[in-house]
Amino acid sequence: MQKKVKVKPNSKQQKIEEQPDASLTVYLKSPPVHGKANEELIKLLAEKFDVAKSDIRIKSGLSSRQKLIEIDIDY
Repeated sequence: MQKKVKVKPNSKQQKIEEQPDASLTVYLKSPPVHGKANEELIKLLAEKFDVAKSDIRIKSGLSSRQKLIEIDIDY
């Protein structure tokens, strides 16, 4: 499954909001420095979708706020 994700680093609280177009807006406490925000993003998405962190990959937008995330979900 692929999801478009808009990341908002340096937020006061962590949360994930689903948008009407099925994309996600993710608020992260971490700053976008040395991959900290990407690590936090993967951790949060793994908890939300109940998958291992290794099942989530950032396909594009590694250094951007707009990201395309691929999630391996076994049904």
